[in-house]
Amino acid sequence: MNRAIFLDRDGTLIVEKHYLHKVADVEIFPGAGAALKSLQEAGYLLFIVTNQAGIGRGYYTLADAENVNRHVAAELARAGVQFRKIYIAPEAPDQPSHGRKPSPQFLFDARAEFRLDLAQSYMIGDKLIDLECGWNAGVKRSLLVRTGYGAELERADAVKLARAVVVDGLPAAAEWILQQPGARG
Repeated sequence: MNRAIFLDRDGTLIVEKHYLHKVADVEIFPGAGAALKSLQEAGYLLFIVTNQAGIGRGYYTLADAENVNRHVAAELARAGVQFRKIYIAPEAPDQPSHGRKPSPQFLFDARAEFRLDLAQSYMIGDKLIDLECGWNAGVKRSLLVRTGYGAELERADAVKLARAVVVDGLPAAAEWILQQPGARG
């Protein structure tokens, strides 16, 4: 069985920009590549799980979101990072959806396709729905990064975060995971 790191995209890997849909607007957080590479070298498979409600709301197209995803993956590949799969929920919150977070469905799909042990895997994101997605799937821990909406969430709703690990950003999340017993394979 394999272990995985599931990552939200906007606010976690890249700077949050309202309904980001242009490659030119992508800003990858400093240290993201090295952090992901260290997790990958420790034996974790990497996945992006992203809600893109702007598609369902008609603000941009699925092709726009896929172009951004390809760009993020290509930029991080320069640091030796390989995402096994990028899961995207294009629906607006009020539309029926197969995998829109907090649904754990994409994590279950990844478990089936990549033989994952979710109980030895982690979810990292900047919103409560990211954490809930991980909890709903039974991951070992869900981590909240203070980037994106994370710091605001921490201030507004600390009670709901009692089960989460809260860290400054992706490099700190990777460091925390790698310090756990058995994390290095």
